[in-house]
Amino acid sequence: MRQLRAWSLVPCLALVTFALALLPAPRPTLAAQSGAIAQDARLAGDRERTRFIADLSKKVDVNVFALGDPYRVIVDAADVSFQMPEGIGNETVGLVTAFRYGLFAQGKSRIVLDLSGPFLIDRTFVLAPRDDQPARLVIDLVPTDEETFLAKLKEQRSKIAEAEKVERPAVSPPPNDAKPVVVLDPGHGGVDPGAKSAGGVQEKDVVLAFAKRLKTKLEATDRYQVFMTREDDTFLPLKERVSYAQKKGAGLFVSLHADYFPTEIDDARGATVFTLSEEATDDEARALAAKENFSDAIAGVELPKDSDEVVTNILIDLAQRETNNRSVVLARSIVGELAANGRLHTKQLRSAGFRVLKAPDVPSVLVELGFLSNEDDEKQLTSDTWRDRMAVSITAAIDNYFAKRIARAPF
Repeated sequence: MRQLRAWSLVPCLALVTFALALLPAPRPTLAAQSGAIAQDARLAGDRERTRFIADLSKKVDVNVFALGDPYRVIVDAADVSFQMPEGIGNETVGLVTAFRYGLFAQGKSRIVLDLSGPFLIDRTFVLAPRDDQPARLVIDLVPTDEETFLAKLKEQRSKIAEAEKVERPAVSPPPNDAKPVVVLDPGHGGVDPGAKSAGGVQEKDVVLAFAKRLKTKLEATDRYQVFMTREDDTFLPLKERVSYAQKKGAGLFVSLHADYFPTEIDDARGATVFTLSEEATDDEARALAAKENFSDAIAGVELPKDSDEVVTNILIDLAQRETNNRSVVLARSIVGELAANGRLHTKQLRSAGFRVLKAPDVPSVLVELGFLSNEDDEKQLTSDTWRDRMAVSITAAIDNYFAKRIARAPF
């Protein structure tokens, strides 16, 4: 697969500053809000020229650029609160097949437009507010050929790479006599909602709520230091999730998700536990890994796949040694606890090439808590009682894991 690159037709990626006036607010809290409010967005035009329009409430700086494979337009702005109408962004208009929005990092908001083929950002401009109309961000897109598209990506790649960096403060590993560190990773978040049930329940919300409950249960034992890769509705790239666990000196990394099957497969229920492997155990595991590994693309992250293949092979080779053995011990412990409570999709351990599990020095598992495509699972995933029981089971599994490690270290 070709190396992904990124470009922008905004000269030198200069920030496009546009004047927006505050709209009259129905409540004082809205008027006093420090950030801008994105109130609506829509698409117009056809495949010869497609226009994206966003209504905002006040002056902000935006950075607009493109990514390829898949084709996307990225719009970044600082501190924007999205108060969009429910359900927008799912309709195909012209070159745009869909769009989504949300937090990309702390203090950074993002809109992602999905496109059906190679394109150019023809114009980006702002209409100032007038009379009772809000200010508007406008992006015009036109089709192009693949060669021209790739040339533009190459032209601006170095500048975009700098703009795309997500930094976290360095954290020193805990001392050897400290409590074991457990890092919980609620999947998706922000601009990447993950799966969505027929009733509108989003994966990113379900797994965040459960991670908070599990953190409380683990901390109540007074045996662990517990951290979460995200504690609010913020997106974090897969590589940064792994890096965060390593910087925290994690002894365990547990990534939490909620699966979704097509409606014609209506009998899929319960939790499934996955570990890392170069070869997927079955087609279902392979498809799930492909879906989860696509999260970065969903959120508008450039994926350097060519170089990643080399790194992946190295990490997998390392992970198949001691770290992978420990991951399997943890996975078996979780499966055992959940099986005793009748909450498993399958007792079989599954594995696939999940990017989020590729820390060579941190035992890691991915737990699919249930299926948002199943009505019964959806009710459980949103139930406080169920979350409590599930959190107790996983806490017991982690207790068992560390008990075995102390008794028979190394595994």
